Amino acid sequence: MAVWAVRVALAVQFGVGGAGKLAGSDQMVRMFDDIGAGHWLRVLVGVLEVAGAVGLLVPRLAGPAAAGLVGLMIGAVVTNVGILGSSPIAPLAFGVLAAVVAYARRQQLVVLGRSVRR
Repeated sequence: MAVWAVRVALAVQFGVGGAGKLAGSDQMVRMFDDIGAGHWLRVLVGVLEVAGAVGLLVPRLAGPAAAGLVGLMIGAVVTNVGILGSSPIAPLAFGVLAAVVAYARRQQLVVLGRSVRR
């Protein structure tokens, strides 16, 4: 039950965050301007966040979605510290919560890994 609550909370967070990036909110546009990689990165991150949010809510996809979001949050932590000079606490916390979900759904990742190797 606790993992389900974490999945829903993360889905809301990533859904709202991704939608803001895709909608081009002023705050997101400024942040990605500061990163300096271009707005294609804002759109890509927004799409990945929304896809991850949807995946967290689909039981069959929750493990792979959470694992993908862990990777995305690793990139966010590195970007916050190395480029933006801002606190990595929020993406670190979301990454840890996504890792908890990925671990709870690790059997899905094992099955996915086996099917990819074939």
